[in-house]
Amino acid sequence: MIAILGAGSLGRLWAATLPAGQVAFVPRPEQPAGQLSYRFRPFDGPEYQVRIPWIMPSHRPSLLLLTTKAGDSLPALASTLPVLPTDTPIVLLQNGLGSQQQVAERWPDRPVLAATTTEGANRPEADLTVHAGQGDTRVGALNAAAKAHLNEVVHALAESGLTVHAEPDILGPLWQKLVINAGINAFTAILNCLNGQILDQAFYQQWIDPLCREISSLLLAADQPEQTPEALRGQIEAIARKTATNTSSMRADVLAGRSTEIDFINGYLVGLGRQLGIETPVNQMLTERVKQLN
Repeated sequence: MIAILGAGSLGRLWAATLPAGQVAFVPRPEQPAGQLSYRFRPFDGPEYQVRIPWIMPSHRPSLLLLTTKAGDSLPALASTLPVLPTDTPIVLLQNGLGSQQQVAERWPDRPVLAATTTEGANRPEADLTVHAGQGDTRVGALNAAAKAHLNEVVHALAESGLTVHAEPDILGPLWQKLVINAGINAFTAILNCLNGQILDQAFYQQWIDPLCREISSLLLAADQPEQTPEALRGQIEAIARKTATNTSSMRADVLAGRSTEIDFINGYLVGLGRQLGIETPVNQMLTERVKQLN
């Protein structure tokens, strides 16, 4: 059985697509017994009802999939891991960077893996989860204890029917996703628009080139493959066009009055810049502007 910690859009997507009877949600401490019921609209096919049980104390899951927000990782795991065997693989599926390293450092003896996905999911209504875009998911080990579990984790997640790959160096794909999020999410939140609509906005046009110059410098200093600012802008805008009608998770959080993951996206780049002696005024500005929205 796969235990999912975090019943947001991504958690519900995985729960709905994994084989029935092979998945359960980890309840919050105050959660009553029973199950979580919601409607699921697949990328292809008719909408249907999903009922996922809350995991019972007697269950011993084969892996734990963490789909909470990045900032909730440590407290969520701290309350969950004490009842799980120490060899249960933990798969972190979250936006940005920073939280993954925090978890691996906090629990160095547990098998910790990170994943990044281009699958799209949203919740236009409280009881409706929509598989809004097909993509792929890459999974890789974050510490030595996780390496032996990589293939079994990939096989288990692939039972969902979603495309899942083993990644020997997961940091590269995590950086790729970070670059895209840093170039799209904050702008959509600040401008309160869909992904594709940022491209014609004066605010975006003013700041995207200096933002890409900052990211290019950080990539080089962080021992990641060199990418020119022009190449970075091209990647960001290609994804913005591909997902033109999507609402970013950051904009959705702001609209719902929830905290965002800005500290693990543009805010992470600000912190990295401080460590490396690289100025990041555009990332700092975007981080502050998004925080003001909250």
